[in-house]
Amino acid sequence: MVEHGDIRVVHRGGSKINFREPVITHDSRYLLCASGECVKVFSTSTEECIHDLRGHTGLVTGVLLKPSNHLQVYSCSADGTVRLWDYTDGILIKTYVIGCPVYSICASANHEGVIFIVTPMLSDKRSDLFQLVAVDLPQSGDQLVEARELSAVLSDVSSNPAAIVFGRGGEYIASANGLHLEVYFFKKQKSYRFSLKEDNKKGGKNTVTCVACHPKDDCIATGHEDGKIRLWRNFNHKKEYTYSTLHWHHSAVSSLCFTPEGTNLLSGGMESVLVQWRYNQESERDFLPRLGSAITHITVSPDGALFCTSHSDNKITIIQSCVKVSAVIQGLVKGESVRTDMMVDPRSKSLVLNGKPGHLQFYSLPRDKLLYNLDIVQQEYIHESGLEQFEVVKAAFDASGSWLATVEERKQKDAELELNLKLWAFDEQTQSFVLNTTISAPHEARITAMCFCHATDSQTTMLVSTSKDGHFKAWQLGAPAHTEDEGPSWSCDFVGAYHGLVPECCCFSADGSLLAVSFQEVVTVWSPASWELLTTLSQPPKAVRDLCFGRLSCSKYLLGTTANNLLCCWNLLTCSLEWSTSMDISLLLADPLTENMAAFCCQAGSTDLFVFKPSEPRPVFSQKAVCSGKVTRAVFAPREEMLESCEESSQWLNHSQLYFLTPYMDLMTFTTKAEEDRLMASSKQLVIDDSVAMTPFYLLLGKHRQQEDADPLSGLSAERRPLPQCSVAIKELLQTPAHVLPSTSFLCSMFVQSLLISVTNGREETKHVEEEMESEKEEEDSEGEMESSTQRPEQASLGGQAAPALTKAQLRELKRVKKLDHSWFPGLLHS
Repeated sequence: MVEHGDIRVVHRGGSKINFREPVITHDSRYLLCASGECVKVFSTSTEECIHDLRGHTGLVTGVLLKPSNHLQVYSCSADGTVRLWDYTDGILIKTYVIGCPVYSICASANHEGVIFIVTPMLSDKRSDLFQLVAVDLPQSGDQLVEARELSAVLSDVSSNPAAIVFGRGGEYIASANGLHLEVYFFKKQKSYRFSLKEDNKKGGKNTVTCVACHPKDDCIATGHEDGKIRLWRNFNHKKEYTYSTLHWHHSAVSSLCFTPEGTNLLSGGMESVLVQWRYNQESERDFLPRLGSAITHITVSPDGALFCTSHSDNKITIIQSCVKVSAVIQGLVKGESVRTDMMVDPRSKSLVLNGKPGHLQFYSLPRDKLLYNLDIVQQEYIHESGLEQFEVVKAAFDASGSWLATVEERKQKDAELELNLKLWAFDEQTQSFVLNTTISAPHEARITAMCFCHATDSQTTMLVSTSKDGHFKAWQLGAPAHTEDEGPSWSCDFVGAYHGLVPECCCFSADGSLLAVSFQEVVTVWSPASWELLTTLSQPPKAVRDLCFGRLSCSKYLLGTTANNLLCCWNLLTCSLEWSTSMDISLLLADPLTENMAAFCCQAGSTDLFVFKPSEPRPVFSQKAVCSGKVTRAVFAPREEMLESCEESSQWLNHSQLYFLTPYMDLMTFTTKAEEDRLMASSKQLVIDDSVAMTPFYLLLGKHRQQEDADPLSGLSAERRPLPQCSVAIKELLQTPAHVLPSTSFLCSMFVQSLLISVTNGREETKHVEEEMESEKEEEDSEGEMESSTQRPEQASLGGQAAPALTKAQLRELKRVKKLDHSWFPGLLHS
C-alpha cells in the first residue's frame, strides 16, 4: 500500500466481493465476505450491508468463523495481520501481528488456539513459493498481540484458499498445487504426496483447481482443469489410493463443497450452473441453471439451509438448498475492460460505466451498492466465446442528467462495422432512462469521442461526436413533432471537418461558448452558436490525444496531451502556448467543482499522479507509483459532505474525491487520515432504533431527544430531560464488576430514588398560578399550596435538576385526582 504524507491510496467502494470465499454464520442470518481493505457483513434476508469491519491497511485475503465462538470471525490481510472481530456489533477485538503477508487462513475445532495461514516462503513479497504454517495465538489481554512464532506444516502450497482444506474433524489437511495433491496427517506428522500426469490419455488437463474434503468419511474431492471431478479414497497409504471420476462440466471446475452432513457434493464453473451430486450415488444429479455468470466460489451454511455462490461479475447469490435463489448481493460489475469512460450521474451522483454485457451500471459510491443496470443493447447476450455481439463503447451525460447518449458497435469478420447512437431521456415517474432516439450508422466509421455541451443557461441541448471517417457532427434536440404522441427527437445540426484529417477528441468549455476538436496534430476551436472556426492551435507537431478546458478562474486555458509525451497548455485569450512539459500522460481530467486537474503519468511500469492548476507551475499534489500498470479510467466524484482539510497537500480532496481503475479492474481512491478516522468512529457508533422506548439506559447511550406535547390537556408535558450524569447509583451499577456488587435489594431503593426528577426551581411559577386561582374553593387552594411548597427529600437530593413548570390545566387535573376516593386501595393490598 502506497502512503504519501497524510494521503493514502485505498479500496473504497466497488471492491471485489468475489475475491475470496464468503462465510455464512451459524444462524444463517449474516454473510461475511472480504471486500478490499475491509470485511462486509450482509444480511442474507434483506441483502443490505450491516457492518463494514474496517481496520486492515492492506487487501483482506481471507475470512473465517472462529471455531470456538460462533459470534466472532477472523480476517487475514496482506498487511501482515490477523484480526479477530465481533461481527454482530462490528467491533475489533484483537489484532495479531504476523509480520509477513497472509494470503489465506483456515482453522479446525480440533486445534484450539491455533490457526493455519499461507505465507511466502521467502522474505521477498514477490516470491511465487508459499508455505502453510501454524500460528499459536497468544492468550493476552492486550488488543495488539505479537504472534510471530510460526511452525511450518507444508511447503510448496498454492496461495489459492480453494486448494487447502481440512479433512474429517481436522485429522488431516489436503493441499493441491498444480498436478500434485498432498495430504498431511497431524497424529502421524506425516504427509503423502500424489502426482498426476499433465495430460490424460484422452487429452484432458489434469491440473487441480480446487479441493474439498468429506466431513465424515475419508474422501477428498478434487476439481480439474478439464472439468472432471476425482473422488480420492485410501490415501493414507501411498500405494493403495484409489479414485473415481465424475464428469459434467465442459471447462475447469472452479469450486467444490460438501454439505455439512456429507450427503451431497456441490460443484460449479464457467457454465453458470450449480451442480449437486449425491454422495455414493453420483449418477443422480440436480441442477440449478442460469445463475448469470461463471461460478467462482461455493459455500454452504453450517446448518445446510443456505447455499451461496460467488460469481465472476462480482456477485453473490444466496440459494435455499439448491431449490431457488432467495437473494442476490451485487457489487460493482468487473469485466475484462471498461470501454466507456467512468462518469458520474448528475442526478443520483452514482458512478456509471460498463456493467453486464450490453448494459450500463449505476453504482452508489457512498453506499457501495449497485443501484440498477440499464439495458442499452436490448438484445439477449449469448455466452459463447468468439461470438461477436453488440457492446456499449461510449456514453455521456448532459449537465443536468436529463439526457444520456450511448454508442454501441459490433464488428464481424466478414461484415461492415455496425454502429448505433442512442439518446435516452430521464423519466421522472420510473426514475430511469427511457430510449428517445435511435440513430443507425451515425458515422461511416468508429466513433472516437463524444461530449455534451454543459452550459447551464443554454436554450438548446447539443451533443458532438467525432469519428474515424474524418468528420465531427453536432446533434441537437429538435422541437416536438406535430403529433401529440411523439415528443422531441434528436437530429444532426452540423457536420464539420478540417483538411481531411481524422478527429480524435472533443471538449466543450465550461460555459458552452467554445468547442475544441483535435484533428491529429491540430487543435481547432469552434463557436457552437455560428459554427465558425475561430482559431487553430498546432504546437508541437504530434497527434493530440486528450483535450480538457480549465474551470472557474482557469477557464481561459485549454490543455492537451500529445503522442510525443508532452502536456501543453494554451491561453485562449492570446491563442498562444502558455507552457508545456514533457510527461507521458495516460489520462487527463478536470475536477468539475474546482480549478484542479489530475494527470496520470505512466513511468517505469507504474503510474504517478499529479494534481495541479493550469495557472500555477507548481503541482498541488503529487504521488509516485499509485498503482502498477497504466491508468486509463478515472473520475472526480462530488462529495456529499465537504471535507475541511487545512493542509495544503490535501485541500484538493475537499470538494471531490478522485476514483481510478487499475489495469486489474480494482477501483481505488485517495483518502486522508482524518477521513479514515471519521469513518472508523462512525462505524463504531451504536445505532438505536427510534421506536425504542425512552428509558434511562436509552438516555445513557447519548441519544437525547426533546419532545413537545402538542395538546397541553392530554396530560403532563412530553418533554424528556436527561438523567444526571453523576448519579451514584447508575455509576455503581454500570462500573462495578458484577461479582462484587451488593445485593439487588440494597441497591434497589437508591437506584429508584436516582430516577426521580427534582422540582426545586418551579416554586415561583407555581405561586403565580396559585394567585390567579384564588376564586376557587378553599380546599383546593390549600391543597394547591401544599403541593407547591412540599418537596420530597429524595427529589431534593438530586441537586440542581429542575422540573418544567406546571400549567393551569395540569394543576386542575392533579387536584381532581387527589379528590378521588382511594380508600379501597389499602384493602386490595392486604388481601
